[in-house]
Parts: sequence; C-alpha cells; structure tokens
Amino acid sequence: MLGTRVDAEAKRTARVLAGLATHARPVERTLALRQAAAAAEELVAALSALAPAVAGEGLPAESTSQSFFRVREGELSDQQAALHGVLVVHRGLEDLCEAPLSGADLALETAGMRQAVLDLTGAAPGADPDSIPLVAVPEPAAGASMESVWSARWLIGHQVHVLFNICAAVAVADATRHLRHGDGDAALPRLADATVYVRGFPAAMTHASTVPADYYMAAIRHTMAPPSVDVPLSGRQHRAYKLFRAAMKDLLSVVPDSYEQLAARAPELAEARGALLEADIVDGERHVTLAYSMVHLRRSIAQKPQGPDNAVAELRLMRHRRAAQYASLIRFGDHYIADAVAGLRHS
Repeated sequence: MLGTRVDAEAKRTARVLAGLATHARPVERTLALRQAAAAAEELVAALSALAPAVAGEGLPAESTSQSFFRVREGELSDQQAALHGVLVVHRGLEDLCEAPLSGADLALETAGMRQAVLDLTGAAPGADPDSIPLVAVPEPAAGASMESVWSARWLIGHQVHVLFNICAAVAVADATRHLRHGDGDAALPRLADATVYVRGFPAAMTHASTVPADYYMAAIRHTMAPPSVDVPLSGRQHRAYKLFRAAMKDLLSVVPDSYEQLAARAPELAEARGALLEADIVDGERHVTLAYSMVHLRRSIAQKPQGPDNAVAELRLMRHRRAAQYASLIRFGDHYIADAVAGLRHS
C-alpha cells in the first residue's frame, strides 16, 4: 500500500481511463483524454511526494535498443516502479490527446494503461466512480512543430509498449505460479489482466506509428541503423518482450493440454488461456499489417542483404509459427497452418 493519497489518485485515474471507451465523438474523446492526462499527472505528483524518480539516463543501457528508446533497467522499490510506470502512462496520454488513433485502438491502449495503474499502485478497481471527483483540465500548451511531435511519439508509443510487456510478463508469471500450486481460481484474474496488456501491444505500436509513413522513412528509420547506431535495432533486442515470451513459454509448460482436454476439466481456465493466446496471435498479425503500412515491401533494417525475405515476410512467418504452436490450445485454432508447418518439419 503506497498511501491514501496515491490510492485515491490511482482510483481517479483508473476511473477516467475506464470511461474513455464510451466517448465516440472526437471532441468528447479529446476532452476525456485531457482529463485522464490531468488525473495521471496528479498521481505522478502523489507518488513523487514519497520519493523522486530515478535518473534513468544515469543508468547504463543494456542494448542499443534501450539507448534509442530511452529505456533502462534497474532495481526499484514498489513506489519507484509505480512512479516510473505512471510517468510512461502520463506521457502516453498527453500524446494521445493529439495522436490520430482509432477509437478501437484507443480503447485497447487505455485499458492497458488503466490495468497498469492498478497493478503498479495496488489500488482496488471497484471504487464507485461517482464518489471520485474529477480534476481540472489545463489548457493545451502551445504546440511544438509537427516533426518534433512525430519523433517524440515514436519513442512514447514504444515506451508504452515496453510497459505493457513488463506488466504482461508479471501477470503471466503470477498466473503460472498459482497454477503450479493448484490454485486455478487465483490464476484466472491474472490471465485476464495479461490479456488486457497483450491486446494493448498492437494498439501501443500503432500509437507509435501514427506518423506519416514518408516522415518515418525520411527522418526516423535511418536513425535506427548504422552509422546512427552501432547495430541495427530489432525486436530481438527488446528485453521486456523476451521476458514476456519466456513467461508465456513457462505458462504453456504448466498447462500444455489441448483446448478440449483443458475445457473438459477446467472450462474457465481453458477460456482464459485461449483469450490470452488469441490476443498473442492477433498481435503478430497486426505487426505484419503495421509493418506493411510503414515500409511496404522493403527489407527490415536488421535483415542481412542476402536473406530471402523482406520485413513483412519475416513477420508473417513469425505469426504462422505462433498460430501453429497454439492451434490445438485454442478453440478456433489455425489448423491449416499447423498442418503445413508440421509437413515442412517432416519433409
């Protein structure tokens, strides 16, 4: 427990985030986003009153990717972890006030932000919304150049994605620990929490990518490859994503049963695991289409010149492998791909 003020501000922020999906009109949605950003700012202030943020730039980067995206690793107290996580949420919300994100993706990303606020602060989600007053919304500041906004958005969206990956890895690990101890009831809500984060993965990446493709190609893409950086940036360098993938592997080692087998003995667990795996497949699918919208048929900056595929084909192959792995574990598995992959392995 981080204190009554933090608890109150966390509940307020969660309440505003929960209501964002109900605003269909752009003007209403922007006002609600500003309200959420203001609430998150109050939560940052409450957490900062306990102890200041860690100077992240003073910590060594573990990879070129961490250096580029302004991400660092270090030992943090619960208060520090909450503060840095909410700072990411706050920056993300401020940018979402202007980012042209679809209503569907906005709902997914802000749902992940809400879950992160609750997980990081330990606040209970069941407070009466009407009992929590809203905070004053400041007037928007004078706008920066669009180019600087786009460059910042590329980093902000990726930082939200990193936060979601870390929170998802923790939620999956919690669920797996409960399952190892035979407590399926305790595992269910954590699997549901993890699913919220994984559904937010592609939304956060789309948020980062709400910049003109021409600007990305001209001003951003080359900064992620030599000579701007030592080695080309790639998803393999994202440690947070590696933690999530390791947590998923561990989960499936504990519950490797087919969907039918698991549904016969634990139907709620089968559905919860299935929802998480479906979200993981969709994340892979949306990465394919997002890459195509940004780079079309070009190669990834991390691919070797002699490689046979381009960026989209590489990502599509990753999607197919994931779908094949999960085919028997979900209710509506992609058995065509599973059979094709099995045939290739035995050919």
